[in-house]
Amino acid sequence: MQEFELIAKTFQGLEEVLAQELTELGANNVQIGRRMVSFTGDKAMMYRANFCLRTAIRVLKPIKHFKAKGADDVYEAVRKIDWSQYLDINTTFAVDSVVFSDEFRHSKFVAYKVKDAIVDYFRDTIGERPNIRITNPDVKLNIHIAEDDCTLSLDSSGDSLHLRGYRVATVEAPINEVLAAGLIKLTGWQYDCDFIDPFCGSGTFLVEAALMARNIYPGVFRKSFGFEKWKDFDAELLQEIYDDDSQERTFSHHIYGYDINVPAVESALKNVRSAGVADIVTVQQQDFRKFTAPAQKSIIVTNPPYGERLTPPDILGLYQAIGKVLKNEFQGGEAWIISSKAELFENLGLRPSLKTQIFNGKLDCDFRKYQLFSGKLSDFRAEGGKVKTDVERRLMSDQRRFRTNRDEFKKRFDDAERHDEDDDLDPAYKILRRKHREFEQLHAPRKPKREGDDAKKGGFKKGGFKKDGFKKGNFKKGDSKKGGFGGKKREGGFKKGPGFKQKGDFKRKAGFDR
Repeated sequence: MQEFELIAKTFQGLEEVLAQELTELGANNVQIGRRMVSFTGDKAMMYRANFCLRTAIRVLKPIKHFKAKGADDVYEAVRKIDWSQYLDINTTFAVDSVVFSDEFRHSKFVAYKVKDAIVDYFRDTIGERPNIRITNPDVKLNIHIAEDDCTLSLDSSGDSLHLRGYRVATVEAPINEVLAAGLIKLTGWQYDCDFIDPFCGSGTFLVEAALMARNIYPGVFRKSFGFEKWKDFDAELLQEIYDDDSQERTFSHHIYGYDINVPAVESALKNVRSAGVADIVTVQQQDFRKFTAPAQKSIIVTNPPYGERLTPPDILGLYQAIGKVLKNEFQGGEAWIISSKAELFENLGLRPSLKTQIFNGKLDCDFRKYQLFSGKLSDFRAEGGKVKTDVERRLMSDQRRFRTNRDEFKKRFDDAERHDEDDDLDPAYKILRRKHREFEQLHAPRKPKREGDDAKKGGFKKGGFKKDGFKKGNFKKGDSKKGGFGGKKREGGFKKGPGFKQKGDFKRKAGFDR
């Protein structure tokens, strides 16, 4: 089969992990970018990428690269594409857009121009037009603009790949499945010891760790992929990929999850059972402050509350307790913690051996490794122990250089890719949320223009007035409206969760849908 260009999107900080996944999968020409990895492959590779990748949010297939100085240039370039290859009048479609450009101020306007060009193509060629559908379209398109470089792509994934399909229960502030899988991979865990999450919530770390340990691909849980509605969809090829379980393996250790919150424990149990990994995962209600040392060597990976969406009564005291328990009960092991605030990490009272910057949605976080040992650091080093390996020292140095550009990155993240936060949301809710944002932009009350107003966020800067009026050039028209662009039994007792297909039965039955 012919090879073509593909792009896999991911979270900031997971690019190298994703590139490694693609290399192991057999992709060619793997190149790391910002929050993405480009590669080449045939149709089978595109299907496998969607089915197998754990750290990809979606997989795009570029169909045209072009230059554009304005919206009219975008329209003309898109209008020239032979859309009969991809759509017909009975095909519904939607367009998503990501824009980094001074010339294109609003990503939705770019999306509208792409839609207009496609509709006009069909009107001019056959006198009819396809239908646009925001929710559950047959074909999703993505337009990406960086200054004047434009890439128009087909979205082969459809719904975001973090929507695995096993989650049947949730709690407030769950961690994204793709992010959870990426963090586990960053630890370098080789499935050679027990895995513990003492703040397991709805069990995302537990399920993702279990699937990795068994080498079960996340695609087995998916109801559908975007490419299944394409004109060149090969059902037999996807069936072949779906039926291949030769890569699965046994796991001789165990995974433990704990949480003080009873509803969270109940949700985690439901998700573990839904994923078919209950035989290797134990979930219990327990306060981390009362934790005792595990009987076997273990690795801890956890996402404790950090006062953003969940705020315990004494969050600093909680982190002090976490540090104390780790120091006293997990000697000889290692712990990995993600959090967003430096003061919380400081309250652990532990020295990290590795820090990795991660964006959890819009939250600027660190993912830190702690090498746990007994006694004093000097004694530990005198006995030959190392808090940091040479590789970890080099990575820490790279992180310090990256942090100098953190503020610039955060601004670009907020301005240009605000829509990515919606990947976690139900499509119907996305529409309501976006309409609400647009309404707020149009009808937001203006700040009173009073001389002597305090300098407030969103107001006038101090010194922005002269005695008898505005300073010339001190206030740009439109600044206040700056938009954001941006049940088959396996060896070892493994059973796929309820509703899974049997081999040779690719057509999804009603029982598959949950």
